[in-house]
Amino acid sequence: MNNVSIHPTAIVSEKALISDGVTIGPYAIVEDDVIIGKNTEIRSNVYLANGTRIGESCRIHSFAVIGTEPQDLKFKGEKTEVIIGNNNVIREFVTINRGTQSTGKTIVGNNCLIMTYTHIAHDCKLGNNIVIANTTQLAGHVEIEDYVTIGGVVKIHQFSKIGCYSMIGADSKIVKDVPPFVLIGREPPQIEGINKIGLRRNGLPDEKIKIIEEFYNILLYSGYNNRDGIAKYKERGDILPEIQHCINFIENSSRGIYR
Repeated sequence: MNNVSIHPTAIVSEKALISDGVTIGPYAIVEDDVIIGKNTEIRSNVYLANGTRIGESCRIHSFAVIGTEPQDLKFKGEKTEVIIGNNNVIREFVTINRGTQSTGKTIVGNNCLIMTYTHIAHDCKLGNNIVIANTTQLAGHVEIEDYVTIGGVVKIHQFSKIGCYSMIGADSKIVKDVPPFVLIGREPPQIEGINKIGLRRNGLPDEKIKIIEEFYNILLYSGYNNRDGIAKYKERGDILPEIQHCINFIENSSRGIYR
């Protein structure tokens, strides 16, 4: 190990795999079966439990707790993991439980910002470039695709799925699937349009944004149910990959989507 800095008050197992350039702050605890990638910073009082795998260039802030047992009565002590990718920022008091025998792992992708007091439960699967604001709570088996933004104090029901490039307003209670590219707001939640600002910020051209908006206008505002709205749109001919992703997401939804 080169350039590894471990504060003398930290408790770090000799069995843990610590890569070059890692910094571990005061009173942090790192158990045996932990892997930490290059140039990751573990700040004071962080607890990394067995089964935690953290990628490169992450920053884990004080009092985060990662890799502890899932809060699931079916869990019987099986060996499972939390897998966290590269370039993530995990803020203070975030808790991330490892998986159960159902999937074996809880996953956070790359380039995510997980803000203070967020909870990510067992078997969740998060993609890349996700922002989750303070005190948001994810139940078990939640899936979040890439480039999603979630406001503060949002509650997401187990097995719900959040589509790519969507944005969920603060204090929402999500019990259905959120389709890609949309804005969710109000209470009870409903779609308030597409996430135009988010799409532009992430490089989608205006021509594609217009086509996405046309798809949702037909699906949501023309008096059709989901099946008939999709059939009506398909009559137009060629379908962009982004629209096909929306169609696949909606057709495969087990919880139903917001409208």
